[in-house]
Amino acid sequence: MEMMRPVLASLLALATMTSMAPAQEPVSLAVVNARVWTGDPRRPWADALAVRGERLAAVGSSAEVRKLAGSAARVVDAKGALVVPGFIDAHVHFIDGGFRLSSVQLRDAATPAELTKRIAAFAATVPPGEWITGGDWDHERWGGELPQRAWIDSVTPDRPVWVSRLDGHMALANGAALRAAGVTRDTPDPPGGTIVRDAAGEPTGVLKDNAQDLVWRVVKEPSDALKDRALDAAMAYVASHGVTAVHNMGSWDDLATFERAHAAGRLRTRIYAAVPLGTWERLRDTVAARGRGDAWLRIGALKGFVDGSLGSHTAAMLEPFTDAPTDRGLLVTPPESLYAWTKGADAAGLHVIVHAIGDRAIRTQLDVFERVEKENGPRDRRFRIEHAQHLSAPDVPRFRQLGVIASMQPYHAIDDGRWADRVIGPERARLTYAFRSLRDAGATLAFGSDWFVAPPTPLEGIYAAVTRRTLDDKHPGGWVPEQKIGVEDALRAYTAGSAYAGFAEGDLGRLERGRLADFVVVDRDLTRVPPETIRDAQVLMTIVGGRVVYERASDSAVRKDRP
Repeated sequence: MEMMRPVLASLLALATMTSMAPAQEPVSLAVVNARVWTGDPRRPWADALAVRGERLAAVGSSAEVRKLAGSAARVVDAKGALVVPGFIDAHVHFIDGGFRLSSVQLRDAATPAELTKRIAAFAATVPPGEWITGGDWDHERWGGELPQRAWIDSVTPDRPVWVSRLDGHMALANGAALRAAGVTRDTPDPPGGTIVRDAAGEPTGVLKDNAQDLVWRVVKEPSDALKDRALDAAMAYVASHGVTAVHNMGSWDDLATFERAHAAGRLRTRIYAAVPLGTWERLRDTVAARGRGDAWLRIGALKGFVDGSLGSHTAAMLEPFTDAPTDRGLLVTPPESLYAWTKGADAAGLHVIVHAIGDRAIRTQLDVFERVEKENGPRDRRFRIEHAQHLSAPDVPRFRQLGVIASMQPYHAIDDGRWADRVIGPERARLTYAFRSLRDAGATLAFGSDWFVAPPTPLEGIYAAVTRRTLDDKHPGGWVPEQKIGVEDALRAYTAGSAYAGFAEGDLGRLERGRLADFVVVDRDLTRVPPETIRDAQVLMTIVGGRVVYERASDSAVRKDRP
């Protein structure tokens, strides 16, 4: 009996502790009768899931999940709809995207006359002296001729206009904007930029890459209140397309806007915020003082640039452009600066992310990454090349060898594919947006949109990666079809791949018990429909941290069993 007393005491203590433990939070949301793509290769499919607080309480059968759901839980009958992990857009310009939602819309202007007409109509709604920005024009829609300030000066005499090409690597200024910036025929081209001039040497109004800074420095800065509104608009917009997290390629000012929203409890989208690579010392000190953030807002990433874009003929190429035999593009940042910044940032434990589009630019940055890795020694660094659009064959296997993530935007392929052959020729196009070649070489793919440059719509991105049908539908079998990938490959790149690219794979990218409850309900199973219909799919619900942040109105495809 004496020997039993310690055992009885232990059992009594355990019973007391159990009775005093807080009651487990009840399940708040359950989705049943679904096709749940978990992203977990060990168990890729389920048909239901349950949410407790911010995390997944169960992923399994509808019967199991219904047992967990108490009377207070909302139970959603998905009626066979697809459920996938929340889409993570690995490359956005989030505040700019929010502002673009209310700016002049020029992306689909098909003629110079239409561009002029739209700017004139928008200018009539803007007070005199106010800047008109945004736009996102595409000169390929009217045959490739660059726009000129002469087209719009007569309709905007007292309002400065500064409207960007859709890729953000060149923009059109009217006469008022050039005067405000002090740009004349005598203004020299800055390093890494070009002022386009006419036959007489006068600026036409188009400024490329670093030359854009001449105008940007005089553009009126929006107020904090307007930036906050732009962020709110951006979060609502991406939620409607199933995006639950973004990697923002932006500025310290962007970060301040995110921090205000976080402090006010307004964030509905998870944000991994990158700041300029040249400011790595400031970020090092900020991380040391404040840490890297939390599941809603994290820092630690730096974004740099090697070159410009293909559409602006500023992508750095190993050989000249096919349609411009004396032009190989340009380097926006000198290689010695890229090396010094990358080495310093990496030694400080920061995450280096670099824009490289042309094959010369990609090789330049891969060389920098390889050198820095050898000099700084092994660690989990996850270097990234953003866009990685136009590859040279010897550089494809280097992504896997160096552990460099290919952060790509599939929508660009079906957009640029309308005209890229003319610019680089069909032979180089074979390794353009080389999704399959990179995947087969073992590289990690992370997908995104580059919004504002392209729409933040993962379903369209999946369609682009799977079909490669250009926007003009002139390539029904796919532009460079050998670079197509499967639906699950594309889903993985938009979920687990992007989570890994942001050091968030422990909580995001898969649907497993205990992970954050970020998921999307789509109206059809993308793995079972004809690929060409994927672009017609609709997001029905978007959930972030267990909270419904978007629900399609008046839709019977998802039934609410209980309130």
